Amino acid sequence: MTLKYLIIGIIVLIALIAIAFIFRRKHTAIIEKLEVQKMEIQHKPILEELTKVKQLNMNGETEERFEKWRSSWTEVMDDHMPAIDNLLFDAEESVDRLRFGKATKFEAEIEEKIAFCDKEMNRILDELSELIGSEEANRTEMEGLNESYKAARKNLLAHQHSFGNAAGPLEARLESINPRLVEYDELTASGNYLKARETVLGLATEARETFRLIEDVPVLLSEIQSKIPQAIRELRSGLREMEEQHYYLGHLRMDVRLNEMEEELDDLKAKLEALEAEEVKARIHSINEEINGFYDHLEAEVYARKYVEDNELPVGDRLAELGTFTRTTADEARFVQQNYRLSDQEAAVPEEALEKLEGMEKRFMLLSDRIAHGQSAYSTLQEELQEIAAETESLMQEQDDYAERLKGLRVDETKAREQLDELVRILQNTDRKLYRANTPGIPEEMDARLEEAEEHLFVVTRNLQDMPLNMALVNDNLEKAGQCVREVEEKAIEMLENVELIERLIQYGNRFRATNPAVDEQLAEAEEAFNQCRYGKALEDAATAVESVEPGAIRKIEVLVKEEV
Repeated sequence: MTLKYLIIGIIVLIALIAIAFIFRRKHTAIIEKLEVQKMEIQHKPILEELTKVKQLNMNGETEERFEKWRSSWTEVMDDHMPAIDNLLFDAEESVDRLRFGKATKFEAEIEEKIAFCDKEMNRILDELSELIGSEEANRTEMEGLNESYKAARKNLLAHQHSFGNAAGPLEARLESINPRLVEYDELTASGNYLKARETVLGLATEARETFRLIEDVPVLLSEIQSKIPQAIRELRSGLREMEEQHYYLGHLRMDVRLNEMEEELDDLKAKLEALEAEEVKARIHSINEEINGFYDHLEAEVYARKYVEDNELPVGDRLAELGTFTRTTADEARFVQQNYRLSDQEAAVPEEALEKLEGMEKRFMLLSDRIAHGQSAYSTLQEELQEIAAETESLMQEQDDYAERLKGLRVDETKAREQLDELVRILQNTDRKLYRANTPGIPEEMDARLEEAEEHLFVVTRNLQDMPLNMALVNDNLEKAGQCVREVEEKAIEMLENVELIERLIQYGNRFRATNPAVDEQLAEAEEAFNQCRYGKALEDAATAVESVEPGAIRKIEVLVKEEV
């Protein structure tokens, strides 16, 4: 019993030692992590950044901020860091003594202090970066602004005549920049780099706008005083030359619009002197676009005149050709209608074409008159001439198609008569085959089919004798007659093949009649049906009789019959 308790005690002791070892490892890892965090805070490059600040003008705002940053950094390094070291030592000692609860409290306190120190050090770094960055950005941007300012001032003074009356306002804009430059220098000298940054940002926007004006004004003034007036003079000169050459250009209203442009140029010059450059630039662009548009219109008139001069006579000749062709086609249609019946739509084509032709001839006469009097823009005349030419070709094609359809009526009639003759020949041959065949007679059904086919052919014959001839009706009835005749031909061939097959089957089956009463009886029935012209029944009885004694015999006989027939 004593040994049992001893073993249990040993097991419990080992478990406690294992638990203590696990907790010790856990807290040791936490303490090591906290030591690393503390070292990271201590190694933040605040001292190096403070050294950079000392190279700046240590006056005013910079000096005040520097003292605050150094004081905060000193407090962290001299007060908080040693306190964290002491807490780390106490935590390690608690872990060594297996006082893990107390160690947890020390660790929580250390984490809180490290978080505070880290936040404080990051704040100092951010503010140092903002100050140093502002100083660097200010220095770089001001160097660029000073260079641009000197170049702009030199440009304005050296080429003052190219700025016109806008030179004064521009010079005033440049002079307004000087106080801001002085303000920047004063703020920088007093160590107020952040305020200097605000000055630089405001100054950059204003200065760049002024520098852009100094670049744009001479160009815009040149447009207003030289380039656009020159373009207007050239347009007026071109306008006079074209009018002397009998071009009609009144529809362009160029004189009125050019006068309005010249008046607007005075307004634009005044706006430019008031430095309203963006509005002036937009209007100059619009005016140049309009001037280019006038050039395009004048060029279009030149090309239009050449088109009209080159195509007036050819279009007139083509229209005359159309007139002759249309009237000839109308006469042909009237003649054709004496022999052929046309649909209402087809019969109306000639009159509609003549009506269109009359309208086109009037339009062309009016167009020719307008061309001769020279009181219309050639671009308008060109458009009208092109429309007449297109409509002429369209109507010419319509009339050509219509004339072909009229010719086709005769062709259709000839073809219909040939088809009728062919159908008559087929029906006669079919009838001859039936009556010459060695058969007991022709079934009533076949006689009825022959009569029906003859009636269809008779109808077509009567249709072809009508005057005027209705080819639509002829073709429709001809198609029905053709279908009927071909069906009769097929049925006749089928009947003759069946008759031959019946005879062969009976002949083949005769060899079995003496020995097979059933075959004899069936063949007797087949012969009776055959003599009564009931060929379908006869074929069925004969085939049944032969197949009963020799399966497959009917297939062989069918092949022989088809080859012979």
